[in-house]
Amino acid sequence: MPSAPQPEVISLGCRLNIAESETIRALVAGRDMVVVNSCAVTNAAVKATRVAIRRAKRDRPEAQIVVTGCAAQIDPASFAAMPEVDRVVGNTDKLTSQAWQTDAPVVVSDIMQVRETAPHLTASFSAHARAFVEVQNGCDHRCTFCAIPFGRGPSRSVPAGAVVDRIAGLVDAGHREIVLTGVDLTSYGPDLPGAPTLGHLVERILHHVPALERLRLSSLDGIEIDDRLFALLTT
Repeated sequence: MPSAPQPEVISLGCRLNIAESETIRALVAGRDMVVVNSCAVTNAAVKATRVAIRRAKRDRPEAQIVVTGCAAQIDPASFAAMPEVDRVVGNTDKLTSQAWQTDAPVVVSDIMQVRETAPHLTASFSAHARAFVEVQNGCDHRCTFCAIPFGRGPSRSVPAGAVVDRIAGLVDAGHREIVLTGVDLTSYGPDLPGAPTLGHLVERILHHVPALERLRLSSLDGIEIDDRLFALLTT
């Protein structure tokens, strides 16, 4: 008896997308579906998204093709118009079960109104040697060359306690290396009570999860590294 079709999640772009793709994988389990989690950091990234969509339809013609991620958030109409695409799901919507329980062709919320984020409770990262944990999302900078704030919304941080609990669970599940991810990682904290910095968060993780063997930080803006993080990096 042939096995039931399994969902496939194609993750393009940043480490944050990799982390979110694991949550998507859990939300669409058991469906004949290909989800393209897109990137919009450059025109080439948007082009790569379209190539991935067409390849997915060619390889799995019977599967439902769903596009999400930054490119889909910024320009949902153009992806909805592609003949290969069945549905378009926004960047915040993709992490909710409700978005995957409807057949609406376009589910894209106004991401500029989002003010909170939370770590996604994926049990494990089976396809990766390390686990990725979102601690920050969005960006308040408005660089003229960058469209990412319009794909990710305003900067927002995950409370330190939730991050520590998430990492402790992943370490208990056998992960030896954790990568902290975010859109603008060094902007962590000013929206939280007490305005903790990324250095405060790292210090708390190291203190409360001593079994963690390796902690990595994804791309940092050197000019925004706080004094406490500098001190930790030099010890």
